[in-house]
Amino acid sequence: MTDLRTACPLTVQDALARAALLAPDVEAVVTAESRITYRELAAEVARVRGALAASGIGRGDRIGLCLGNMPEWVTLFLALGSLGALVVPVNTRFTAEEVRYTLEHAKVSTLFSASRVLNVDFPRLFAEAGIEPGNPDLPALQRIVFLGDDSWTDFLAASTPAEPTAAADDLLLVQYTSGTTSRPKGVLLTHRSMCADAFFSGARMGLRPGDRFHSARPFFHVAGSTLSVLSSLQHATTLVTMPKFEPAEALRLLETERCTHFSGNDTIALLLLNHPDRAQRNLSLRGAWVAASPTVVRRVIDELGARECVAGYGLSEASPNVAQSAWWEPEDLRASGAMAPEPGVEIRIRALDDSRDCPPGEPGSILVRGWNVMRGYLDDPVRTAETVDAEGWLSTGDVGLLDDSGRLHFTGRTKDIIRVGGENVAPADVEDVLHRHPAVRQAAVVGVPDERLIEVPFAFVVLTGPGPSESDLLAWAKERLAGFKVPRHLRIVDGFETIGMTASAKVQKNRLAAHARALLEDQ
Repeated sequence: MTDLRTACPLTVQDALARAALLAPDVEAVVTAESRITYRELAAEVARVRGALAASGIGRGDRIGLCLGNMPEWVTLFLALGSLGALVVPVNTRFTAEEVRYTLEHAKVSTLFSASRVLNVDFPRLFAEAGIEPGNPDLPALQRIVFLGDDSWTDFLAASTPAEPTAAADDLLLVQYTSGTTSRPKGVLLTHRSMCADAFFSGARMGLRPGDRFHSARPFFHVAGSTLSVLSSLQHATTLVTMPKFEPAEALRLLETERCTHFSGNDTIALLLLNHPDRAQRNLSLRGAWVAASPTVVRRVIDELGARECVAGYGLSEASPNVAQSAWWEPEDLRASGAMAPEPGVEIRIRALDDSRDCPPGEPGSILVRGWNVMRGYLDDPVRTAETVDAEGWLSTGDVGLLDDSGRLHFTGRTKDIIRVGGENVAPADVEDVLHRHPAVRQAAVVGVPDERLIEVPFAFVVLTGPGPSESDLLAWAKERLAGFKVPRHLRIVDGFETIGMTASAKVQKNRLAAHARALLEDQ
């Protein structure tokens, strides 16, 4: 068992203190509008912590952050965490109803909010939705502080010195899941689970003091809070971020900021790879963390020059990283998508149709046990017990296999698996083949009902420009896929934004499947 106590700092305040000692003049967070060094960040966190303590905020309080990717998010996150308070990130793309649900369910007592994120006017949104202290539907909410106005200035003016008090096993984050099939659940994560996860992920990525790490992953998701903010902090790396991922601006930042690494899923990687500006950009990439298919990982290595690129797999309930390849491993191994479990983390593969453990090479449901598994769902013991069993095994809802060396190969979400007759088809396998076509910018595959085969694959494809027809692409796929995996339907589309994208630049498969069914009904 890995002794985390000797591996890395296990509280946010210890991680910040070490970074400020090791690299005080290294920039901690860079945006298009601001820069702050680790020395300055440590001083600002101390000032904000003093203001929080002076206002009565302390251990166990649930505090909302409705902010974009900005230094103030980092400062408040670290200051709140150092006092033992629970940070409740609010998705800035939520509707007013979703914001209200988050605040009500988490019993948020203070909400720190930006006045505006992108095109959303939050004071107006909150006022129209009754999101304010005194609303009987939000009995816990005592205060809203808008950054950038007098309420924030007055809040900071009351600061008095306050020492950090958080311990490694204190709760740090209430991470709300996407809630595509039911009401979002509040995942409870600790300092230990997030700080250790961030450290090991950053170490396997090859982050070093002074490296420059570009990530537009939203801070209100664990890919932002853990794998971007805390990974950078644990390795005294500069985090270069932006309010929303936009490929042209991301390429500009990658070049001008001389970024050595970036983080992204398959959509983000493909948007960078296929953007017309890429050929003109002089990139300095050495590595990357991507959650993508082997074909996309190979392209990141070969075309973006990120020769130390690694693949990772995780989920919110596991802080989030479960397995990852490492920068020092052979390139072909990393490009294959084979990932070693994080130190001290166990993985089992359970058969999809019964409770037996699968032998190496057989896909099944991924189960995880270890220090990274959540404490549970906030105020929801029933769904907690359904997800984490009495022996501590977390049922991820994902499908994968372990190879002979014990490495994980991620296949897809259990709910996304397409059951074609008697065969299971992972959409990721079909997407990976389609991504090999030189004219395909991005592909997404979902299952649709079929009278004879129960379900069949339906592929949506975005092209790089004028090129092959839908029938051409189907014929091309037929040569490279087993018969039952070949899409029975294929549509060329301009993009997925109008159909449905998450804030993390992921295609919303549930909305895409509904769109596919509607297309078939209209035929």
